[in-house]
Amino acid sequence: MIDVELRYEDGTRQARSMALPVLVGRTADCALRLKGWRVARRHAQLERRDGEVYVEDYGALSGTTVNGQRVAVHGPLVAGDEIVIGPCLILVCNIHGVATASSHQGATGPGVDALPIEQAGSRTPGACVSTGHPDAGHPSSSAPDGSSFSFVASAPDGFSPSFAATAQAASSPSYDMLQRHRRRLHGVLLEALDLRRRDISGISDEALRKEAHTVLAQIIQDDDALPASTDRAQLLLDVVNEAVGLGPLEPLLADDAVSEIMVNRHDEIFVESRGRLYQHPGCFSSEQAVLGGIERIVSPLGRRVDESSPMVDARLRDGSRVNAVIPPIALRGASLTIRKFPRYRPDMDDLVRVGAFDAAMRDFLAACVMQRKNVVVAGGTGSGKTTLLNVLSNCIPDGERIVTIEDAAELRLNHRHLVALESRPANLEGRGKVDIRDLVRNALRMRPDRIVIGECRGGEAFDMLAAMNTGHEGSLTTLHANSPREALARLETMILMAGMDLPLSAVREHIAASIDVIVQQARLSDGRRLVTSIVEITGMESGRIQSQSLFRYVRTPMPAFVGCGVAPECFMDEEGASTLPASLFDQNTPMPGDEASSW
Repeated sequence: MIDVELRYEDGTRQARSMALPVLVGRTADCALRLKGWRVARRHAQLERRDGEVYVEDYGALSGTTVNGQRVAVHGPLVAGDEIVIGPCLILVCNIHGVATASSHQGATGPGVDALPIEQAGSRTPGACVSTGHPDAGHPSSSAPDGSSFSFVASAPDGFSPSFAATAQAASSPSYDMLQRHRRRLHGVLLEALDLRRRDISGISDEALRKEAHTVLAQIIQDDDALPASTDRAQLLLDVVNEAVGLGPLEPLLADDAVSEIMVNRHDEIFVESRGRLYQHPGCFSSEQAVLGGIERIVSPLGRRVDESSPMVDARLRDGSRVNAVIPPIALRGASLTIRKFPRYRPDMDDLVRVGAFDAAMRDFLAACVMQRKNVVVAGGTGSGKTTLLNVLSNCIPDGERIVTIEDAAELRLNHRHLVALESRPANLEGRGKVDIRDLVRNALRMRPDRIVIGECRGGEAFDMLAAMNTGHEGSLTTLHANSPREALARLETMILMAGMDLPLSAVREHIAASIDVIVQQARLSDGRRLVTSIVEITGMESGRIQSQSLFRYVRTPMPAFVGCGVAPECFMDEEGASTLPASLFDQNTPMPGDEASSW
C-alpha cells in the first residue's frame, strides 16, 4: 500500500491509499485516473521492485517529474517525494512495508535524486519560491559548504519596496495556505459576478473593478474560514486584480524599474530590471487565472487565443508588447511575455546621456532623417530597435505625412500628421487576415511622405524597398540581424520570400538603390543597449553590395565611439563636396562611466 495526497491545479486536495502497482492515466482501467490533455492514456506506473517502490514514465509527451526533475524511472520513492503528472501533484505520504527515509540523502538506485528534501523542487500550485533545479534554469541551490537553502530572488536596485515584501511573504510557511484561500475566493467572486451571463462590453474597467471590489469585500467579511492573522485588505486587492486585471503582474506593470515581465507558468514569474533577470516571488493562483488574464488582454483587440490558435501577439493600452502561448504547444502551461513601453519617451539627448551613442552620431542620424535618407535599424532581440526608431521619427519635420505599419502597434510618434495601421490575424473561419504586406501596398495609395514599418519579417521587405526607391525617401524600418552585412543578407532572403522570380543580382541592385544607412544596435552583457556601428550603402560593384563604415564602437583599449574619418557619399553635393562637416566623422568619444544607465 502507498498513502498519497493528490493536489490539483485548481487547489483541491484528496488523500488516497492505493495498493501497488498503481497505473496512472486517463483510461478506465487506471487505478489513479486523471483528466487533462497533458495526461496520456497510460501515463506512468508506481510499482514495487526488490522491496522498494519506483515510478516509471511510459513515454508521455508531457512527461513525469519527481521533485522538479523529469524522469524515465525513479526510485526508490520515500515519504516527501513529489510526483507531477499533468494537472496533479502526487505527494508521497507513507509507503507501507518499506523503511521510510527522513531525507533523500540515503536513497540509492537508478534515477535517484540525491538532493535533501528541503531542496526538492516543489511544483505545487502555491509554491512560488524557486529552489534552483536545472530544468528551471535557476542558480544551484547547494551552498559551497554543502548546506542547502531555498532560492528567493533578492530585490534588484530600483525595485519598489513591495518586491522585497512579496519575497518575504512568499518564503513564509503560511504562504501556501494563503494561496489556497486566494484560489477559493477567486472562484467565489467569479460565481458571484456571473460575468458569462452579462454583457460586459459596455462596462468600463473602472466600473467592473469597483463592483468586484464591493462584492469581494462583503464575501471576505462573511468568510469564517480565513485565519485571524490574514491581511484582508491585501488579500482583497490580490483577488480583485486577478479576477478583473492581471493579478500579480499589476504591481510589476506599475513599477518603472521593470522593463520586461515573463510568466513561464502560473507559479513562475521572472522580470527584467536594468538589463538583468530576476525571479519574482509572486505568482498566479492557478493556470486558469493566467488564461483569464491573457483573454482580457487580447479580447479588446479583436484577437483570439485557443487550442486551434495557441499563439497571439497583442499590446496593452500603453503600447507594451504582449506575446502569449498556451497549451497544447506550451507544455508547462500558459506562458506570457510583456515588454513594457516606457512612460518616459527618450529623445536624442537622452540616448547620448546614457551612452547609447555620442553627439557626433546623434547629429549624423538626425541629419539622415531630416534629409530624407532611408534608414534601417538592425539588431538582436531586446537591443532597443523600436526605441531608437521612435527617437529617429521625432526628427521628421512637422509638415510631412507619416504612415506607420506594425504587427502590434508599439510606436509612439510625436507627430501631428500621422496614420497608424496594424495587421490583423484571420478570424475563426480563416478569413479577414490582413498582413503587413497588404498594409504596405495600401499605404502607397495614402499619399505618405514617410512610411515607417515597425519590423520587416518577410515578403513586405520587397514592397518597403520599392516604396523607398519610388518617391517615399526618408522611410524607416527595423529588422533582426547581428551585423550590417547580415542585415543585407536577411533583406535578400526576405525579398526572395515575397515570391518574386528575380535573379540575385537584381535583388541586390534593388537593395543597394533603396537603402542609404544601416544602424546596428546591440545589447551588451551588462544589459546596456547601444549603437555598435553606422554603415552607409554605397552601391554595387562586381555583383556585391558595397558599404563603408562611418561610425563604430570599439571595446579596446577602452570603450569608445569612433568616427571612421570617411564622409558619406549620400551627403555629397553636385561638386563632390560633403554637406556635413568633416570633423563630424573624426570623433573619438570615450564611453560614459558608471553614471550611464541602460535604456
